Amino acid sequence: MTDRKAELAENLERVEERISAACAAAGRKRDEVTLIVVTKTYPASDVRLLADLGVRHVAENRDQDAAPKAAACADLPLSWHFVGQLQTNKVRSVAGYAQVVQSVDRPKLVTALSAAAESQGRELGCLVQIALDAETGERGARGGAAPDLMAELADLVAGAPGLRIDGLMTVAPLAGPYAGREQAAFERMMELSSSLRAAHPAATMVSAGMSADLEQAVRAGATHVRVGTAVLGARPRLG
Repeated sequence: MTDRKAELAENLERVEERISAACAAAGRKRDEVTLIVVTKTYPASDVRLLADLGVRHVAENRDQDAAPKAAACADLPLSWHFVGQLQTNKVRSVAGYAQVVQSVDRPKLVTALSAAAESQGRELGCLVQIALDAETGERGARGGAAPDLMAELADLVAGAPGLRIDGLMTVAPLAGPYAGREQAAFERMMELSSSLRAAHPAATMVSAGMSADLEQAVRAGATHVRVGTAVLGARPRLG
């Protein structure tokens, strides 16, 4: 085993222990939570090592990095999640490799994703990204729609050819009433998820929690956690 593979294996084991402990503390089964490894800024070679170590879900937030990486790893049994703010001019590319787009936050994006998915003969899973720091009717500083826009966006996705509404995604907010209150933020997400499932019963996915706060997300009921730094190491500074 190479030094890098051994490092990743050790990091994955630590993250697995954290998720397992959080599930046990919350009275949940371990298989109720899926780990998504966020591989942004890291090379395709790391993705290959992760796949060898059993990782099946990976995420990226920039198409210019994700597209060549996904192409280089097209032979691997991976599900690719797009988690970053998505501009409509990147939609056609993202629709070519992503299984799930977690950052749907405006009607124009739904329309663009639907057209791209249809033209490529694919079905894309979509999560409505919720910004708990957003004012009514607005978008958040880090992307995402205000909670009052959730139902409209979910209905648009559900009715759009080539798209499937899978659930919700959020990032713990840095401002607003939930700043520094990750547990409360994730519990609010579960309330919103319950409301969403009343209208769309199959939309059960809740993507919340990252390296620093995955325990709070699992405790609240998240089904997916997005972990980068704790698996791959501290990211190099960009620029």
